[in-house]
Amino acid sequence: MSVTRSAVNNKEPVARGTSLMQPFVWEGTDKRGVKMKGEQDARNANLLRAELRKQGITPTVVKPKPKPLFGAAGKAIKPRDIAFFSRQMATMMKSGVPIVSALEIIGSGHKNPRMAKLVGQVRADLEGGSSLYEAISKHPVQFDELYRNLVRAGEGAGVLETVLETIANYQENLETLKGKIKKALFYPAMVIVVAILVSAVLLMWVVPQFEDIFKSFGTDLPVFTQMIVAASRFMVSWWWLILLVVIVGVGGSIFAYKRTPKMQYAMDRLILKVPVIGQIMHNSSIARFARTTAVTFKAGVPLVEALGIVAGATGNKTYEDAVFRMRDDVAVGYPVNMAMKQVNLFPHMVVQMTAIGEEAGALDTMLFKVAEYFEQEVNNAVDALSSLIEPMIMVFIGVVVGSMVVGMYLPIFKLASVVG
Repeated sequence: MSVTRSAVNNKEPVARGTSLMQPFVWEGTDKRGVKMKGEQDARNANLLRAELRKQGITPTVVKPKPKPLFGAAGKAIKPRDIAFFSRQMATMMKSGVPIVSALEIIGSGHKNPRMAKLVGQVRADLEGGSSLYEAISKHPVQFDELYRNLVRAGEGAGVLETVLETIANYQENLETLKGKIKKALFYPAMVIVVAILVSAVLLMWVVPQFEDIFKSFGTDLPVFTQMIVAASRFMVSWWWLILLVVIVGVGGSIFAYKRTPKMQYAMDRLILKVPVIGQIMHNSSIARFARTTAVTFKAGVPLVEALGIVAGATGNKTYEDAVFRMRDDVAVGYPVNMAMKQVNLFPHMVVQMTAIGEEAGALDTMLFKVAEYFEQEVNNAVDALSSLIEPMIMVFIGVVVGSMVVGMYLPIFKLASVVG
């Protein structure tokens, strides 16, 4: 009889950092002669054999786990992975599972090797005497400044499991909001790209076929048809230059946006002025500001420090600069609602609710309500935009493609009328 068994808990002290740890697969038999197998991280095969014998298992095979040919490194760690990690940690810690054991369970059960490795490194640092804040601070890409500061505040106040649950709720809401924004922007962008590609195909392969037919007519072509034929000749002759310009332009814009703060500010400010989309981005930034500030303030982070952390979480450079100005005003004694009013970006309703929250000593509660309201506004706007944009896109494609078709058939109509 063959039985599969999960890896045995490793009782050996783990070296600080996981550079010496490697995954092994093992097979063996227990005291009853039942065959068993599993996977486990260890520093070497001998230590793993000794550990298995302590558990009453006689190892027959212990060898390094083979790496798969494809995807050995695993998928990149995404914000949703960190949100799920936070949820798992909060749930297990609230159930009384020690933090190191919780990390071991999460790491051994994760299918993504990169995430499993990250959790293993955090666990090893904790076993080496570090706090959770110190352990995750070694991974600033996966755990941003906001996450780290919330964990530090939770550890200091002795409510780490509650803070982790708050972080999980926050990250899940934020990812849902991001998904809505991407949905609003992705669909029309893809349709426009498809329309451009269809137009390019028509100009490079279809129009030249019609041009050969037009030459046999022996008459002047309509002006509109001449324009399409000229565009076709240009595309056929210079398609490589057009493609190069597009690639350089898009690549250069992305590079400049990521590396140049002025470019980021200009683009983000421009997006806020785009009809419909701009309002969605406004509401999204307000929702993210309100929820992030509420989460950090509730966790016990001082308000001035919280505003400094929150600024980068708004998702827009215009709002980020505004929050930094608010932080400077609050630092010198201004109430949050007054500082908010001075930047002239937040609606009157948000300023009033913030003022009420400050007066009642329930700023985090009021900001949570603001976040919920504007998140719902984003949801409604995205749904409305989807309903509105579908017919507009159909009209756009119809005009682009239809214009070319009409331009190609105009000479035929003209010839028919002359013959008639």
